[in-house]
This record gives sequence, structure tokens and C-alpha cells, in this order.
Amino acid sequence: MKPVKTAGFSLIEVLVALIVVSIGLLGIAKIQALAYSSTSTASERSIASLQAASLGAAMRANRGYWAAGAAPSPLTISGTTISDTGLAGNTTSCANSPCTSVNMAAYDLHQWAAAVVAVLPNPVTTIVCGSIPVNCTITMTWDEKTVAVNQQGTGATQGPSYTLFVEP
Repeated sequence: MKPVKTAGFSLIEVLVALIVVSIGLLGIAKIQALAYSSTSTASERSIASLQAASLGAAMRANRGYWAAGAAPSPLTISGTTISDTGLAGNTTSCANSPCTSVNMAAYDLHQWAAAVVAVLPNPVTTIVCGSIPVNCTITMTWDEKTVAVNQQGTGATQGPSYTLFVEP
């Protein structure tokens, strides 16, 4: 008697195909998590560049303070804390009454720092102004949560920085 040939797949072949497909799907899931993290990272970096540009615009609007060389250098803003005591204690609003260039700079920095804290985690900004012609460097750092491809960097907190050069 001849052996009967059966058509179709054996159970082992089906299990091997299932394992291969499962590994592929796990890879796709990891790529999706990495893409989501990259989108979040790009969003924070974009926000940082916009915030630095807004501070640069405020500096150009108040040339009497920034371009005159009156700004302390370096000036550090950690969260909402301003390192210079003359600017930190000065919270006079310039909305309803005329004010000096120092009052305007302090008001602008306080408003700007509050806006940055609302959108970036643990921001630290350093403003260093040089002399003639006056040019300032705004350097921002913040905490950033990332997803890594391997185990060494998973969930690591990193501090990226953004630097903007301004001529008030």
C-alpha cells in the first residue's frame, strides 16, 4: 500500500509562523513607542525655541536696558527664580503706568519665566551679554524624558539645551 499524502500545514509550521509574526509585531510596537517619544521630544524642543525667541523679542523691545549694558552677566533664571536681586525683587507691572527700563526688564523676565515653567519641566535659562556691540546668548536647558532603543537609556532623564544669539 502506498502512503496517503496529506495536503496542508503541520502544527509545527503554524507555530513557527506564529512566532515569526509575533516577533515582528513586537518590533512594530517598539518602533511606535519610539516614534511617540520622538514626537514629544520634538514638541518640547520646538517650545523651547519659541520661548527663547520670545525672550529675544522682549530684549529687543527694551533696548534701553539690554543694549545699554545694564544687564548683569551672567543672569540665571531657574524655574521662576531670577539670580539678580535687583530684577528678582522688582515685580512692578508696566501695564498701567510708565516704568523704567529696569522695571520693564524685570516685568518681562518674570512673565517669561512663568510662561516657560508652564510648558517645560525644570527649565534653567542663562543669559550672558557681551560688550560692544552688545550681544547676548540665551541658553535654555530642561529635563527631558526619552525612550531608548536599548536597555541602557530606557526612561533616562536628559538635559538638552537650546542656545539663541540675540543682538538687542
